[in-house]
Amino acid sequence: MGKFNSFEEINSWQKSRIFNKRIYLITETINFKKDFDFVRQIRRASLSISSNIAEGFERNTDKEFVYFLYVAKASAGEVRSQLYLAYDLEYITKEEFETLLESVTEISKLLSGFIKYLSPKS
Repeated sequence: MGKFNSFEEINSWQKSRIFNKRIYLITETINFKKDFDFVRQIRRASLSISSNIAEGFERNTDKEFVYFLYVAKASAGEVRSQLYLAYDLEYITKEEFETLLESVTEISKLLSGFIKYLSPKS
């Protein structure tokens, strides 16, 4: 499990928590308000990132943790795709898009590194 005592100490979880709040706040804007299904989906995908990091950590085995980190990484990819749509539909500005995309990409990279660290060496 590495050197962490709780999932709250994990950098990718901390950044995901901040990212979740940003997604929730941005989806409260008038442009998003009319698209209930999209709001639910992007929020759900964003929450899946931090939730799977936490759930995997609590499983107490590296093998299971790695599996959940992969699920979290896949959710980060889903959010990235949804951000493009939000930008294309003009729900978010170019600046918002770039900031959010940079954040979720960083989280994805952190997850990749963590997966590599925890995975058995061949």
